[in-house]
Amino acid sequence: MKILITGITGMVGSYFYKMYKDRGDEVYGVARNSASSRMEAVQDRHIFRCDVTDRDALEKVFDKVRPELVIHMAAQAFNGLSWECEYLTHYTNYAGTLNVLKCALRNSVHTKVLLACSSAEYGDFDISECPLKEERSLRPVTPYGVSKAGVEMLGYQYYSNFGLPVYFPRMFIHVGTGHPPATAIQNFARQLALISKGVLEPVIHAGNLESARDFIDVRDGVAAMILLVEQDKRGVPVNICTGKAYKIADVLHMLMDIANIHVEIVEDKSLLRASDEPLLLGDNSRIQSLGFEPKYSLGETLQTVYDDWLQRI
Repeated sequence: MKILITGITGMVGSYFYKMYKDRGDEVYGVARNSASSRMEAVQDRHIFRCDVTDRDALEKVFDKVRPELVIHMAAQAFNGLSWECEYLTHYTNYAGTLNVLKCALRNSVHTKVLLACSSAEYGDFDISECPLKEERSLRPVTPYGVSKAGVEMLGYQYYSNFGLPVYFPRMFIHVGTGHPPATAIQNFARQLALISKGVLEPVIHAGNLESARDFIDVRDGVAAMILLVEQDKRGVPVNICTGKAYKIADVLHMLMDIANIHVEIVEDKSLLRASDEPLLLGDNSRIQSLGFEPKYSLGETLQTVYDDWLQRI
């Protein structure tokens, strides 16, 4: 199969690249000029440097590749950061997706498109509603969540109006290697790695430690999304999650045990969000019905992330 991955140098995009390449598919990628990565794809002819908000440039990529499947991961992908760059978040995520859908339809009405949707779309809910089912109404409360709800609605419009095969994985928090320290787990692992090297004092700066999240290993998440396409679950949202939630405080202590370091924990008000759900837990029965079972425990995932930061610093 000929596959085009936008945001191929990002954490999730790079794992899609590896999994499809290992299967023998012909994989191409799109990345901004400013994107950097250790990926081999960046060095070869299979990656195109353009921004998904540049429709003219994107059309040229589609004309060259003629993809059968598009994995659209390019985005402003950080919930917390969306408060600081609200316009950029909406423009990149919404307009970028519109361009991808238009290019896919122009390429062929049979072009399959997988859109990176998000658990942030659920937004305002009571914890009694957890685990969250896909049928629940969307009430996003962050700029990022609103932008991703727009992405999903755009995709559904193209699926409904034009028959474009569009897939809607609602991604809960994916954790893996090669990610910037813009999320709690990556930030903790980086700080602990720097402490272990003697670069930082044994003090961890943290935001809200009482919230609980449904974390999924990126390798499991990508495998689930590939299954979503293979089982042709088009036109309906599917939670990509484990069905288990862990408190951020517990995750931090798990990482401290992995690093064999015990530190002072200091609240950093700059890491607190205007909106922060006390619990974000998904119902994964829909993806399980397609034959998905997670392979990696949270402990295994955290070990991988910590080892990665030891290498990166």
